[in-house]
Amino acid sequence: MIKVLINGYCGTMGKVIANEIKAEDNMKAVAGVDKKAVNLQDDINVYNDIKDCKEKIDLIIDFSHPSSLPNLLEYGINKNIPIVMGTTGLSDEDLNSIKSASKKIPIFYSANMSLGINLLVSMVKKISPILNETFDIEIIEKHHNKKIDAPSGTAYMIANAINNQLDNSKEYVFDRHTKSQARNKNEIGIHAIRGGTIVGEHSVIYAGTDEVIEIKHSASSKKIFAQGAIKAAKFVYNKESGFYNMEDLFAR
Repeated sequence: MIKVLINGYCGTMGKVIANEIKAEDNMKAVAGVDKKAVNLQDDINVYNDIKDCKEKIDLIIDFSHPSSLPNLLEYGINKNIPIVMGTTGLSDEDLNSIKSASKKIPIFYSANMSLGINLLVSMVKKISPILNETFDIEIIEKHHNKKIDAPSGTAYMIANAINNQLDNSKEYVFDRHTKSQARNKNEIGIHAIRGGTIVGEHSVIYAGTDEVIEIKHSASSKKIFAQGAIKAAKFVYNKESGFYNMEDLFAR
């Protein structure tokens, strides 16, 4: 039985993950951490500070806020506990801290835990070098009106995957309202839309002469992210220290 601590327990994703774990035979949520846990009544203990956790923990699933990262990594390293991270809005400095910590403990990180999104990333990696010379590349992401970070971590993940395949020759352009000029060939346009209750939608558009190719993924519920995180947890549990992602999960 894998005993899980959910960091960001009171958030929407934390609740969905907790509910999905209940359907698992070999996994159980035994504790939670959230800054909003004051006077929370639940069937497990939910702490304001991860350092206060008293339960025996085998693995941490984190869907919280970048501000919780230092305490999370310190706790994971001190207790030698693997971490599955789905928190977005991380800075380059945050990612460097995660990679540094992964030298001591196994850490699975993905800006999007959806298996479908990660298959989309695999696809754009393959086709971008083929289309680069004659097609312009644009990324459009849509999310609900309560999402804080923009563009989404997933949009960056897609853009970075494309750019890495093109020797990082592309420049990211966000919202062109400040520019009165034609599009440059070396651009990847990234556009964020916020409204309503959109769970998540990402489109990669390759626009050429007289033809357009669009690859699109739509999420209908947050369950797909929770299910992906649970698959990641099963994968990284008992792994050696290291930095893991969806490519490692697909390659197993």
